[in-house]
Amino acid sequence: MASKSLNGKSNIINLVIVGILGGIISGIVKLGWENLLPPRTVARNLTNPPQELLQQMGIPAHITHLTYVYSGLHMPWVSFIIHFSFSIVFAIIYCILAERFPKITIGQGTVFGLAVWVAFHLIIMPIMGTVPPVWKQPFAEHLSEALGHMVWMWVIDVFRTRNDFKNKAAQKLTVGASVAK
Repeated sequence: MASKSLNGKSNIINLVIVGILGGIISGIVKLGWENLLPPRTVARNLTNPPQELLQQMGIPAHITHLTYVYSGLHMPWVSFIIHFSFSIVFAIIYCILAERFPKITIGQGTVFGLAVWVAFHLIIMPIMGTVPPVWKQPFAEHLSEALGHMVWMWVIDVFRTRNDFKNKAAQKLTVGASVAK
């Protein structure tokens, strides 16, 4: 049963803003997580899932593998764009759904994060051929991605529920609307 109202343009705008910021922060956390527990072997990461997905869409490898150099390391900026886009879009979706259907926040978002992992890494991307079938993915990849998605969504939920930005944004929108009248 739905509990909260999504009525009001300012409420939707607030949820989108919180989703964008939460998506960026959680995307940074997920990248850090992947440095602690790398999800893919070196060979499997030569073309990572975001690059493979773009190539399946017809974007050539010389574009999907573009990098910038920082501290002598080649950083895959095209992959980062996909990574953060995914994070932001799912953070916005989660923030809006959580407002309407609070039960999805069970476990402070960790269950939702696990569901996203199952849906994409175990079902959708293997069906699309973006990643190998589940049984051909190493256990280390499953462990890293499952836990990483739980932490990623938990950060979004913490940001959604405890960040004062949502209230400040609402106040500014209310003040701005009052001044405009």
